[in-house]
Amino acid sequence: MTETTQRRNTAPGTRTGKQDGATAPQGGRGSGTAPDARGSTAIADTVVAKIAGMAAREIPEVHNLGGGMTRAFGAVRQRVPGGGSGVTQGVKVEVGERQAAVDLDLVVEYGAAIADTAADVRTNVVNAVERMTGLEVVEVNIAVDDVHLPDEEEGESEEQQEGQRRVA
Repeated sequence: MTETTQRRNTAPGTRTGKQDGATAPQGGRGSGTAPDARGSTAIADTVVAKIAGMAAREIPEVHNLGGGMTRAFGAVRQRVPGGGSGVTQGVKVEVGERQAAVDLDLVVEYGAAIADTAADVRTNVVNAVERMTGLEVVEVNIAVDDVHLPDEEEGESEEQQEGQRRVA
């Protein structure tokens, strides 16, 4: 009769819980092979710009992105079929192999603390870009181009309605 026993190695530097000669599967996480040795990943500027634009818009005090002319062209572009959604409006990025820099043009809501809003936007953009792309964000430059007043939308819609009445 053959007797089987389980051995436990408790000496320092020995493997526990693995059979001799067992190795991790090839290509899996933690396989010991450097990721660069298996290929490369290129992330386009437009991808980083979209992520940064969406992250900036998540801050409640941000009314819009882009300067005056940029917003005007963006409004026209949105009305043209296939013109795009304008997520990257007011966003400029420079992407390298491992780092990215972001420039944002913001329109902030009236009454918001601009310095605090800029800090919140900067933090949100850095976190989103680094989490989603793995790139290190070296800088986020913010230019506040305008302040949105609460009564501006009402005034614009009245002017648009008057213009439509004259045309009709």
